[in-house]
Amino acid sequence: MKATVILNPASGRGRGKKILPTLERLLNASGLDFDLLQSERPWHAADLAERAAREGCDSVITAGGDGTANEAINGLMRARADGYDQTALGMLSIGTGNDFAAGVGVPVNLGKAIKAIEQGKCRRIDIGLMKGCDFPDGRYFGNCVGIGFDAAGTIQSRKITWVGGMLAYLIAVVQTIFWYYKAPTLQIETNDENLTQPSLLVSIMNGQRIGGGFWVAPDAIPDDGQFDLCIAEEVSRARMFTFIPHFIKGTQATQPEIKMRKSKTARVIAIKGDMPVHIDGEIIGEACKELTVEILPGQLEIIGYTE
Repeated sequence: MKATVILNPASGRGRGKKILPTLERLLNASGLDFDLLQSERPWHAADLAERAAREGCDSVITAGGDGTANEAINGLMRARADGYDQTALGMLSIGTGNDFAAGVGVPVNLGKAIKAIEQGKCRRIDIGLMKGCDFPDGRYFGNCVGIGFDAAGTIQSRKITWVGGMLAYLIAVVQTIFWYYKAPTLQIETNDENLTQPSLLVSIMNGQRIGGGFWVAPDAIPDDGQFDLCIAEEVSRARMFTFIPHFIKGTQATQPEIKMRKSKTARVIAIKGDMPVHIDGEIIGEACKELTVEILPGQLEIIGYTE
């Protein structure tokens, strides 16, 4: 099996650069036939992944976080549109949250992930396509689209450099409560419902979690052909604090201000106010007015699956 490994040296707040010697040692000790490349700019990982697929590579393995995996997904999907659909995606998790890898059954531990890729067990999953914001022609995603508080917290977490992982996102959530508390009025259209309300957040999930351990959609299955939506009404700051333990445990559906829905498509329109939006942890707009998403069943093969 021929693999192209794409390392993002900026992943995990610079962890990618520091881990390069360890990564090379583990890969050289494995049975993988690989080329190791480094991304150098935004969307470079997408270009490298697309090129690998077009050259007939069996797998593209990202060494980074959710953002690096997202770029690779977009590169692979571009190649797939021209018939180059033989390339699987593997992930070596060295990012901040690593939510996508965990959600599709790929080990987050670096050594275990390499062994799992060697074993070659695959799983075919769904992919989402979002159109709107800074991507009117569309951007693919593996884990989620987050609107409102979800995206605002992601923006805030980028400013926290002294810690990483879930702790960084938890600190960002607390900080965000003090400045993002006036929710935009959103029209949310799904296959079965049309809802208009001031919405603190709308998370459109293909995976289960965000922020390294916030279980926004604990029942989501990435190969069931539908999204899981988590929709929270506008609430007071004090009430927002009480939501935190529920999202950590995945019990937020028990709260009356939160709706959980399933749908193959969704359309979200800002009737009043603006929407900050992220895809797989990458901010794609801070003042979006409208977006649509659709599920693309079984479009991506994941290698290194262990569950």
